[in-house]
Amino acid sequence: METRLSRYIWTHTRKQQLWILLVVALSMIPYFLSFDLPKQIVNGPIQGDGFESPEATQPFLPISFNLPFFGELPLFSGFQLGREGMLLALSLVFLLLVIINGLFKFYINTYKGRLGERLLRRIRFELVDRVLRFPPHHFKRVKPAEISTMIKDEVEPLGGFTGDAFVQPALLGGQALTALIFILIQSLWLGLIAAFIVAIQAVVIPRMRRRLIVLGRERQLTARELSGRVSEIVDGIGTIRGHDTSNYERADIAARLGRIFKIRYDLYEWKFLVKFLNNFLAQVTPFLFYSIGGYFALQGRLDIGQLVAVIGAYKDLPGPLKELIDWDQARQDVQVKYAQVVEQFSVGPLIDAKVQALSVTPAAPLTGALAAVNLTVADDGGSKIVEHVSLQVHPGETIAITGGTNGGGEALAEAFGRLVWPEGGRIVIGDNDIHDLPESIVGRRISYASSEVYAFQGSLGDNLLYGLKHAPLTEVAYEGDKAAHRRWELLEAKLAGNPSLDLNSDWIDYDAAGATGADDLFAKIRAVLDVALLTNDILALAVRSTINPVEHEAFAGEIVEMRGALRRRLEAEKLSDLVVFFEPGSYNIEATIGENLLFGTVTDRARWETALESHPFFKTVLRKAGLHETFYEMGLEIAENVVELFRDLPPDHPFFQQLTFMTAEEIPVYEALLQKVRGRPIEEVSEDDAIRIIRLCFGYIEPRHRFGLLTESLMNKVVEARREFSEGLPGDLVGIIEHYQPNRYIASASIIDNVLFGRIGHKHTDGSERIRATVRDLFESLGLFNKVLAFGLDFDVGAGGKRLTIGQRQKLNLARTLIRVSDFYIFNQPLLALDQRAQDQITRNVFAFLRNEGRKPAIVWVLSNPSLSELFDREAHFDNGHLVRDEAVETSSKDSDYKELAS
Repeated sequence: METRLSRYIWTHTRKQQLWILLVVALSMIPYFLSFDLPKQIVNGPIQGDGFESPEATQPFLPISFNLPFFGELPLFSGFQLGREGMLLALSLVFLLLVIINGLFKFYINTYKGRLGERLLRRIRFELVDRVLRFPPHHFKRVKPAEISTMIKDEVEPLGGFTGDAFVQPALLGGQALTALIFILIQSLWLGLIAAFIVAIQAVVIPRMRRRLIVLGRERQLTARELSGRVSEIVDGIGTIRGHDTSNYERADIAARLGRIFKIRYDLYEWKFLVKFLNNFLAQVTPFLFYSIGGYFALQGRLDIGQLVAVIGAYKDLPGPLKELIDWDQARQDVQVKYAQVVEQFSVGPLIDAKVQALSVTPAAPLTGALAAVNLTVADDGGSKIVEHVSLQVHPGETIAITGGTNGGGEALAEAFGRLVWPEGGRIVIGDNDIHDLPESIVGRRISYASSEVYAFQGSLGDNLLYGLKHAPLTEVAYEGDKAAHRRWELLEAKLAGNPSLDLNSDWIDYDAAGATGADDLFAKIRAVLDVALLTNDILALAVRSTINPVEHEAFAGEIVEMRGALRRRLEAEKLSDLVVFFEPGSYNIEATIGENLLFGTVTDRARWETALESHPFFKTVLRKAGLHETFYEMGLEIAENVVELFRDLPPDHPFFQQLTFMTAEEIPVYEALLQKVRGRPIEEVSEDDAIRIIRLCFGYIEPRHRFGLLTESLMNKVVEARREFSEGLPGDLVGIIEHYQPNRYIASASIIDNVLFGRIGHKHTDGSERIRATVRDLFESLGLFNKVLAFGLDFDVGAGGKRLTIGQRQKLNLARTLIRVSDFYIFNQPLLALDQRAQDQITRNVFAFLRNEGRKPAIVWVLSNPSLSELFDREAHFDNGHLVRDEAVETSSKDSDYKELAS
């Protein structure tokens, strides 16, 4: 990277800098005229110079040229104006100059800002580009938070300085010099005084500010280290809590913050000392002008107009001068920042940019063997983890790598996957070194999967198809404003040195997935999900999600119709009691009292809690239905039973998971409340306490909690009160409850709840599993499975995929690898988080999948279970970094075994 920021700026913005410098030079003309005009106004129409008689006039805006040999050549004699007219005319000219100078500043500042943002965009892109080309070993030495902080925050000042790099000294220096020359023209002595003060400011202040630069550099480094340390805390929170080191981390952060505080405090002290001195020098000069200039005026050596003009000119001198000194400090500061960024990103050897060049054409199949030639791989400490290993993988061949964790097979797989670079020897395909081939070839024809998985934040489907997004394969047709905006984007991208790739294009390489387009891609997705045993996981995510029935009207209607199919299936299998369905005229024994009373779900829990406590509607309905006192007595029974049974249990006891109406933290609260209200009639209990008792009933389920409180009479009363809640709900509570309707989709409920339209009975211990299997079969038979699965693919996996379990992430990574049609598949113990049975099953599924579609790609698999080596053609056994055995596996007719596995 270019080491000098000024040279970097000039290289990429030369034409724009020359243009804006020309504009700055032109702006000096009206700027100088604005200094001279006040003198003409004061001496002319105000003091009457040239207007000795009331009828006297003077020419306004005469135009003439004084040419050599010709003398004065008049072109326009001007307008003859009296004293008042001349005052008004000159004042209007002054106003016009103010407007012109303002427009020049507006244009210059706007242009500078655009220039700076464009270069900031360029440098940020270049830095990210370099990150993408870092050698693999470098990523183990840097903290991601520090890299992102540098790209996001530390280069931010560089963009602001870009526009000022050449324009600001020209503009400010030109303004200061113009003002100084004007003062010298009016009075030599006052000009020399101003020049002397300017010289002091220009020499002393920058020297004092060098200390500020040193402190600023220290502040930047410590802030970057703090960012990296906080990132470590977030990533290692499990280790911190597991080892009780949270207070050690607090001490570390406090120490770092203390150091930053000390640096910043010193920075403020020195900064305001410099500011004090600079302001003092700026204020001394007007004192000298008023005293010395006033003395000259009294002596007749300086007229009043000149004195006013000099003071006015000097008024504009400290500003540009101060900004010029600030510019010099900013220049040194951003040069330091730029040098630090260059130092951090000057990593060698970088991957050649040609290796990562964009290619929209399909990659040709690899026909040569993938081979390690005298390969040596070392860890960061220099220890050899693979030493002088040679191994060939021919197209279509399957090789099992065994040898345990420290054998060296994992490092060989990483070398095949280009995650590590050889210390010695080479990885070749045919006669070509793998590191010299474009990624558009090896990155598509060689697929790699390991147990170390990173999922990008976004949908599960986006992560699954991530390996197919190599290049924009379609051109988006924009119209109207969007087309104009796209043209503007392309122009700005070109000027900023960014690629003109359209993110809105279709990036998915359907050919690489063995599909012809989006229509048949889902079939490929479904196949790899089944192979990786991920289908059920995604289906579970899907059925627990909620959808908008307005956006998915057809699907919502199909789910409603599926309710009847579920009932018929359960009746046919004599499992009618597996689900207790919601019926408008009956009580659902498996649902809470609250659900039965409202016959719906609460859509806004916060509003519901507030309304239950304070809204008169609920109290009126409960009293009208004869449930107010009944619920109060029932709530007392619930509170007494829960307090008696659970008060001595620890808060994390699993029994608390069965409670739907009280948490472990609330038990002491209700114990005190019982002592307060026990033995007192409800009329003597405050409304707040009564509501707290009554609300316990809303979460009660008789078959689950078994306190024997739900009688037939009470159930009938609840059903009778249901109509009041559905028909009499006041307007300010509309929307707080979504009522159950047999022929309508419940927007606030999940897909599975909409299918069941009821609750699973507690009579069957395996009820949930049996319902899940039945519902899945119904999805398949009714043609809804793929639609439901698509909602699961929309699931947001969170930062780093942390909303998925590590096992799900590993299965997702394997499916992401399998969906690409490749010539070589490298599997480096990709399923370590799963139990051995699941690993074995998925391994066999992968073999069946890759060998059942007419393809015979090469497979290299680092096995955690050596018994699976019987599936492979060869077994390569490693021990302590050496290949100790490479031999064919004696098994019978593997192809028939693969077909049997597939069936």
